[in-house]
Amino acid sequence: MRRSRLEKLKGLARGPAVEIVVDGRRRTAYTGESVAAALMADDDELELRTTTGGEPRGLFCGMGVCFDCLVVVDDVPSTRACVTWVRHGMIVDRQRGTGFAYTEPEAQPESH
Repeated sequence: MRRSRLEKLKGLARGPAVEIVVDGRRRTAYTGESVAAALMADDDELELRTTTGGEPRGLFCGMGVCFDCLVVVDDVPSTRACVTWVRHGMIVDRQRGTGFAYTEPEAQPESH
């Protein structure tokens, strides 16, 4: 069984486990963690979003000053992952461009 990055650190205490959904997959996170911390601890993928030009971005400042860690949380785009605390049932999607999740959005009717 693969161990997460944080599990490899000895003596690290984590809060109670909660379940979140990331990019359509159920994941375990822990109360008291930011969304960014939960994603980095559970996954080898550090990319949180892509810019409108397709450039990857991840955690940069870790304190809510920059906007590199934007994700879609519960259908709200451009949510800063570093200052958003996980909670049970939260749905997180990596963001592409100005606010669409990486998963393909449902077809929208064309506007004229």
